[in-house]
Amino acid sequence: MWSRGLLQTVRSSSRQAGVLFDVDGVLLRGRSIIPAARRAFRKLLDRDNNFLFPVVFVTNAGSCQRHDKAQQLSRLLEVQVSPEQVVLSHSPLQTLDEFHDKCVLVSGQGPVTEIAKTLGFQKVLSVDQLRVQHPLLDMVDHNRRPDLSSSPLKTFPKIEAIILFGEPIRWETNLQLLIDVLLTNGSPGRAYEVPPPVQLPVLACNVDLTWMAEAPSPRFGHGVFLLCLESAYRKLTGRELQYEALLGKPNLLTYQYAEKLLRLQNHNHKISTIYAIGDNLMTDIYGANLYNRYLGQQHAAMTMPTKLVAQGMGSHVREEALMSSECRSILVCTGVYNPRSPPPEDLQLDQDLVEPHHLVEDVEAAVDLLLQRESI
Repeated sequence: MWSRGLLQTVRSSSRQAGVLFDVDGVLLRGRSIIPAARRAFRKLLDRDNNFLFPVVFVTNAGSCQRHDKAQQLSRLLEVQVSPEQVVLSHSPLQTLDEFHDKCVLVSGQGPVTEIAKTLGFQKVLSVDQLRVQHPLLDMVDHNRRPDLSSSPLKTFPKIEAIILFGEPIRWETNLQLLIDVLLTNGSPGRAYEVPPPVQLPVLACNVDLTWMAEAPSPRFGHGVFLLCLESAYRKLTGRELQYEALLGKPNLLTYQYAEKLLRLQNHNHKISTIYAIGDNLMTDIYGANLYNRYLGQQHAAMTMPTKLVAQGMGSHVREEALMSSECRSILVCTGVYNPRSPPPEDLQLDQDLVEPHHLVEDVEAAVDLLLQRESI
């Protein structure tokens, strides 16, 4: 349910455009605000401090709750941001209710157990809890090795799925225990069965290889941790690690979820154009362009004879009719992207999808651009 505070932050009349803001590298560098961000948001407010357009902040961060991120953005940007205007990498997990009653192992940092429960998961175990219950499994750090005589293995519920929220602090511990769970089909007290007859479902949030903090160059993100896990699994089993779902940018589910939040701010009226502002070619720009392609395909499908579509799809037609017409990507130069350094080529990516619709210096220039395009 929408809070009264959010409804008060947008204009009473519906708008034809909505804006998706990335956070790290666009608005913030670590815990410091990028100066252009406050100037940009002053231009996005009317005289009553309401947003001129529906606005959603879409970040691949996942080590906090939505209300925490909203409070941080409100304080740093000096505008009122509601939790319902924030999409974290794990936010779409709310929609995967087929996993909510399963025993899930969660990996990451921050209050991941509480985050999982807030998202609807009822039986949640953390890697730290697993390590305590199975103290013989984590053996890399000699100073943390248990006294074998006083640390027998204990019984533990069978793990039915794995959720990877973000990069952990102790990579070696998480890599070891995640492999233990995967190669024992959820019962890490047993010996490996290689290759496993079936692979447990893995839900991964945030595939960013790097992200921009205060350091002069980008820092490792969760995507690098996932590469390590995939490599270890491949070496040990001869198989590729399969994901039940990949969440966060650049994945379509995240953009579909964000568009619904924009539309709710717009009094459930259609938004014609989405402007997606980011600093990372491989996630922000690729994701926005992929969603733009998806929107085009959906609208092309809607050109079928209306009666035939309506008979076969029912209420789905009404949902499709509300979808945006386009998603325009805007790349800024204040984060991961460096115009003086060509990005690494990824042959698995469609190179057309890493070309932004617009390239600007910073988020203020991005806002100026969209205001000009929307004749405001």
